Parts: sequence; structure tokens; C-alpha cells
Amino acid sequence: MSRKSLNSCILLVVMFTTAAFGQRPGSPKRALIERPIDNEQRVALFGNTRSEANGANDRGIVMDTMPMEHMMLLLQRPVELQQALDRYTEELQDPSSPNFHQWLTAAQFGERFGLANSDITKVTTWLESQGFTVNQVYANGISIDFSGNAGEVKRAFGTEIHHLDVNGVPHIANMSDPRIPAALAPAVVGIATLHDFMPRPMKRKTVHGDYTFTSDGSTYYAVTPPDLATIYNLNPLFKAGYSGQGQTIVVIEDTNVYSTADWTSFRSAFGLSSYTSGSFTQVHPGSCTSPGTVSGNEEEAELDAEWASAAAPSAAIELASCKDTATTFGGLIALQNLLNAGGTLPSAVSISYGECEAENGASANATYSAAYQQAVTAGVSVFVSAGDEGAASCDADEDYATHGIGVSAFASTPYNVAVGGTDFGDTYLGVDSTYWNSTNTTTYGSAKSYIPEIPWNDSCASALIATAEGYSISYGSTGFCNSSTGKDYFITTASGSGGPSGCATGSPSTSGVVSGTCKGYAKPAWQSLLGNPSDGVRDIPDVSLFAANGVWGHYYVFCDSDKADGGVACTGAPSGWPGAGGTSFSSPIMAGIQALVNQKNGVTHVGNPNPIYYALAASEYGTAGSTSCNSSNGNTAGSTCTFYDVTLGDMDVPCEGTTDCYGYSTSGSGRRATVYYGVLSTSSSTLSKAYGTAKGWDFATGIGTVNAANLAANWSAGEADAAKLGTVKSTK
Repeated sequence: MSRKSLNSCILLVVMFTTAAFGQRPGSPKRALIERPIDNEQRVALFGNTRSEANGANDRGIVMDTMPMEHMMLLLQRPVELQQALDRYTEELQDPSSPNFHQWLTAAQFGERFGLANSDITKVTTWLESQGFTVNQVYANGISIDFSGNAGEVKRAFGTEIHHLDVNGVPHIANMSDPRIPAALAPAVVGIATLHDFMPRPMKRKTVHGDYTFTSDGSTYYAVTPPDLATIYNLNPLFKAGYSGQGQTIVVIEDTNVYSTADWTSFRSAFGLSSYTSGSFTQVHPGSCTSPGTVSGNEEEAELDAEWASAAAPSAAIELASCKDTATTFGGLIALQNLLNAGGTLPSAVSISYGECEAENGASANATYSAAYQQAVTAGVSVFVSAGDEGAASCDADEDYATHGIGVSAFASTPYNVAVGGTDFGDTYLGVDSTYWNSTNTTTYGSAKSYIPEIPWNDSCASALIATAEGYSISYGSTGFCNSSTGKDYFITTASGSGGPSGCATGSPSTSGVVSGTCKGYAKPAWQSLLGNPSDGVRDIPDVSLFAANGVWGHYYVFCDSDKADGGVACTGAPSGWPGAGGTSFSSPIMAGIQALVNQKNGVTHVGNPNPIYYALAASEYGTAGSTSCNSSNGNTAGSTCTFYDVTLGDMDVPCEGTTDCYGYSTSGSGRRATVYYGVLSTSSSTLSKAYGTAKGWDFATGIGTVNAANLAANWSAGEADAAKLGTVKSTK
């Protein structure tokens, strides 16, 4: 046998044994960088240029001396090492595996699943040779934090950073995909971002901020912490002494709160201060630069911290934030530093920011996915807002969906819980007095019981809003979206989000649209449930909670005393306090609920809870759905339900000019006032409402919403069911 053949055989054996058993501490790793690095021989890192970086928006190149600090370079594991990590991640949730709940520190993770030291050294040496400063190689062995300036980026990565003017807002961005020496390509995924388009917070303001009250002849039932505890059945856990003691929940931000006193005022007003062990601190992991108070996102930080505490009032709430740089979201820096700095990690993190997959870019998508996977191997549960724009995540904050189906890259990875949004259906059904008291308790609670739920949807495309306004359909020239009322008040994409992952990898051929070489994340083994489509990709959301911002008279109250940002002094009764909605609320609340589940079951860490959620839902819904656990039953729903299956309503939004539109009209200003459903049959004129509700799982609300006490009580059974159903795998 030739030496070449022998070496090939040895490599195959190494790949087989590593994939089968995982990389053990001290074992040699296969190096990926084998050729000399030649800066003249380059390859492009495709899918990493924003759609806004175009000639129409271009305002010229930035100065070479412009600082570009804390850029994030993600490295690529050998395929056999990634397979071993994926297998280990699954085994962490399998009670029959010897790796069950064997959480890894950052150092252990890097030793076992990081790149070969020789590869890391070659990459860092090359960065330094290009003039960059390597701030740190993270303990995970796959991420590098480095800094430089625009001139160094141009020379090293072959792309210019330009000034842009996007609808009157100044930005900077790379004008082409970065390029690296071909010799480095086997070991490099890419740079997370080379632009300043920061992810958006997932909140939607409302004009009201109160509990039960009457205004302009209409009664509003705003949700307060006591209401939350009643509706989602947290009270039995609280009464039994489970309110989050010993659990830590981190909310990831790029800002500090305006005043930590707001968190205290919120708890005092709503009776949470009686849980004396609850605490709130602001940290800047890895000694990163404190961002101070950032107008706009500061509100996000306030509500995240307050509502995580509302769900788990005895938990330690930490706000982890770092300052944004010219090209890197401070929340990403905070997350990376948190996971890799050493020390005790939180039970859960909540992330209430997002960006659609097709715009976030292949390298940034991979960076978040890798960070979340590291988190769950350390036992940290990651909760992420699914989004506030239906299935049109590339059209957030717009009137119409124009880019087709797309989901948030922050929420679509296989390693996080994507938390969607609902509204309450009592107003639509005309039974609000059945579920709300006309007066409030001393802590401003007025909900009587669990309340029927519908998908959160503010738009004219909502079948329920159209019906309430006297229209049989929402689309077409005679539909509600083309009526004067629909156009004046309901042209918006504001709604709970969901859909299939479509552009986690690859590069779109049409900017912001799932196209070209785009591919979604593969469907995880655990995402098997009545209603979930056989589409081969990761679908979101996983679970949902109330997230509406007032279209049916329901929204959340929070405290923000920053008057410059529209806040008010949070003193006395919360009349006039700010109100809002969005999956920004549902994500930290779900993190808080998981903290209660953990405490009830005597653990601080459970990693990715999705396999257990889906196993419990599969047991409850079976092959035909659960009649007793249908959310529309409201206060007559079964007392043993873990989840409430939302089966009324949709999350469709107005749409124009995409292949995902159904029907159109050229009336009025000539815009296509159409309804965005997502899937239109090509064989007939029938409409497949993939984004309506259905029995079991659906794109509008995922599994549905949760009964917290029953989730906690059934947790251990769910772990056993997950292994039995094969939604987690073991090599044992």
C-alpha cells in the first residue's frame, strides 16, 4: 500500500471514530489549513452583503482610519467534529445516555470541539499580519474577536466600506462580499458583520398603558403581572414556593436601562416585591465597554428585565450588555463574552432582537447558531422572540410585505426556543366580561382565568378583524384591505411571526428574498408533531404567549421613566404608564416560566427544552388533536393541559408584488392591497392557509401556549417521552 493510500485510510479511521465517539480531551484534531497562505489567491465568502449596499444608496468610501472594533470571525470545524458535537448536543437531552445533562464549560467545549491549535494560530497570525489586533480567541475554539480600521478591512478582505443613505438614515456597510486567502477557506466561516445595520428590537408600542379601564367608550384590559400569573397558571407554583429561587435569567441587550429604580417600581406596583429574593443587576461580560443608556433600545431593556421578573419574581435577573461598535451588535458581544468568560452560567437567556435570515447574512446566521449551540451544551436555555411581522421578517415595520416568506435568523436556529405571539380572543367572541373583572385588585390584576387565544395580528389581512368590520374576505378589490377603514387603520405587518427557515445558509439572488443558493436549517429530530409540515426545514415558532399591542384592547404595561424616550414617572397607580406588545415580551416571560419549571424539578440547567416541549405536545395532541386542550374552550379547557392549542384566527398580513401574494387590486393609489398567506396552490385557485391556525402545531402559534404549573409537573415525563419518541438520539 502506498503512503498516500495509507494516510487516506488513517484519515477515514480518524473521521469515523471521532464522529462515533466525539473528540475526547487531549485527542489530536485534524488540521484544516494545509497550504501556505497566499494573499493573491482568494475566495469569496458569499451571502454577506446587505441589500442596502447598492449604487442608489452609495455616498462614497469611508476614511481608511475609521475604527472597526470587535469584529467577530467564526471558524469552521472539520465535518466529523461538527457531527460529533451535534450528536453530543442530542445526547444531553436523552436520559438513557451517559452524556445526559453532562454540561460543558467553555474550556471543555473548546478543548473537545474547537479547531486544532495549529489552525487557530495560522488564522490569528494572518490577521495580525494584515494589521489587525486580535483581542481574544474565545475559549470555545471557534470564535475570534479582532479590531482594526476600514483600510485594513479593505486590504485584508478585499471589500470597501462605504457611507450609505438609506431613506434618509446614514449607515456604513461593505459593498461586496469579503474575500479571504483560499488556504484559509477550509477553516473559516466568515465575519459576522461588516456594517452598522443593527438588529431590531421586537416590541410594538401602543397608545394606552393601563390595566382594566375605559377610554372613548371602549374598555381595555391591559395585562399586568397578576394577570399573567392567572392566565398561564403560574399561581399554583408561586403558592407552592416555586418562584424562581436559585435561577438566573439573563436578558441580552446593547444598552443599559434608564434607571434600575424602574425595575423596583414595576415590582412594587404589581406585588412582586414581596418575593424578597428577586434581584436585578446590570453586567458587562468580559469587561466589555458599558453602552450606557441608548435611546430606543433602552425601552426594550426595561421591559425585558421587568417581565422576566414578572414570570419568575424570585429569580436573579441580569441584564448583560456591551456597547455596539461600528460593525458589531453589542448584544452579540455580550452573549459571546458571557458564554466564554468562565464562571457560573445562567439558567436561561432571552434575546428580544432579530433580523431576517436573507438580510442577516450567512456568516452572521452561522455565528448566532454556533453561539446558541455552545449555550445549550453548557445547559443554558436560549429563548428568542420569533418576530413581529407575520411570515415577512424582511418587511418588519413596513406597511406591506414585499419580500416574500422569511423568518428571523435570531430565532430560526435548531438550538433555541422561538417564542411567538398571541392575542386574547374574548373581545372578538364578545365574552370579555366572562374573563375580566371590571375592577382591579390592589396589585392591578383583573383576569379571572385562562382566556381563549388567537394569533396576534394587527393587520387588515386578519380574517377575524375583517369579519368584525363586516367583510367576508380581506383580500381583493372588495376585500377589507381595500376598504377605506382597512387602508386607514390596518395596513401594517404587525403580527406574531412564524414560518420555515429558508436562508440560513447560501446567498439570495434577489436582495432580501429567499432565492438563489439559500437553504434553511434542517428540521431537528424533535420537531415532529401533528400539524408540523414535512418540509425538511426548521419551522418556527415553537411556543407562543400573549404579545399583542392593543388591536383587540389587550397589551402589556411596563415601567420606563425616561421622559426623553416617551416614558413617565412610575409612581402610584400605573394609569398612564407605557404600554406595548410584541414578542419582546413573550420571550423573557417564557424564560421565566422555564426557570419555575427548573426549580420545581430541582435543577438549574436543562439546555434546549424544545425536545421536551414537543414530546409533551405529541402526547397531548396525538394524531387528531386535543378537544379538551383547545384554546377556544377558554375557562372550560381541561385542567391537565400542558399546552393550549390555538385554533382560531391567522397571522396573514398585507402583501404586494411577491409570488406569495394572493389576489390583488389596482384601486386607490395603484398599490396592490393584497393578503399574504404564504402558500398558494399551483394546481387550482384554492388557498392553502399555511399561516392560519390548525389542530396541533401551526406557523401562527407553534405548539400553542402554556399552562406553567402543568408544564412543571409533567417535565420529567416529557424527558422520558422525548427519548422514547426518538426526538433525541443516543449512541448508547
